[in-house]
Amino acid sequence: MNTGGGSRLSGRVRALLRPGSTGRAAAIVVLVVAALLGSAYVLGRSLIPERPRHGAAGVTSDLNGGNYADQPPAEPTVSEQAEQDGTEPPKPTEAGQDGSSRDATGNNLFGAHATTGDDRVALTFDDGPDPQYTPQVLAALREFGVRATFCLVGEMAESHPDLVRAIVADGHTLCNHSWNHDVTLGNRSPDAIRADLLRTNQAIRAAAPNAPIVWYRQPGGAWTYPVVSVAHALGMTPLHWTVDPSDWEAPGAAKIATTVSSQVEPGSVVLMHDAGGNRQGTVEALWQLLPELTARFDLEALPTDRT
Repeated sequence: MNTGGGSRLSGRVRALLRPGSTGRAAAIVVLVVAALLGSAYVLGRSLIPERPRHGAAGVTSDLNGGNYADQPPAEPTVSEQAEQDGTEPPKPTEAGQDGSSRDATGNNLFGAHATTGDDRVALTFDDGPDPQYTPQVLAALREFGVRATFCLVGEMAESHPDLVRAIVADGHTLCNHSWNHDVTLGNRSPDAIRADLLRTNQAIRAAAPNAPIVWYRQPGGAWTYPVVSVAHALGMTPLHWTVDPSDWEAPGAAKIATTVSSQVEPGSVVLMHDAGGNRQGTVEALWQLLPELTARFDLEALPTDRT
């Protein structure tokens, strides 16, 4: 076996390690370490599988922080979420019948109704019943023979059961409007939402045991998939609106009446309030509006059968 090469290399290494050759020895050590690190890197890359990158098929090919296959999955579809929650998915809307799936500002309604589905116009009153304003609203509606829909807050219904009975006695439709007008209710768990809506229905039915409650309106119109799904599972149809005069801001009777009169059209659901603050402007606007609206439209309460 020829070992001459090895002997010559050993001799050179010994020469580099002799006194006075420290600089050269250090350089050799650096080169050897670099070579070892390079080999380790190559070996490591060969053992690590490359992450799949989505291109035209849907996985991004962005190398600078792109979404790889092992990142969190996309939000579940409506059907998938329904299966996870154990609830029924919202019923799909039918164009021209069940209203739009988005409101005028583009907010997702998750299938909540925004129109009556025909030429009739529905007046709706939220946040009551209130001992000061609800009787005045009822008197105005009674004067013109108009039936409306009252979206009741559970704690108000519990406090004023006589007004719940008065609403029902005049032939108006009842709507669940949550227990205490919690705008964030839709962000809670399905169980929490269900408990809130059931508690509200119980308060309403304690005052009017036989009155049907087939509508639900989310406070603030802050619709989410869970709140729509739970409402459907409890036999209630989510109800949004088409015309909003912002009477809750108390802009005055004239402005409320002008907004409603100029925006209402066949199929509109008009949002107003008979509680939650000073609603005298709404009452006065109603007296101004009813002669005109009854001449232009068929005003009717929303139906009490499940739609």
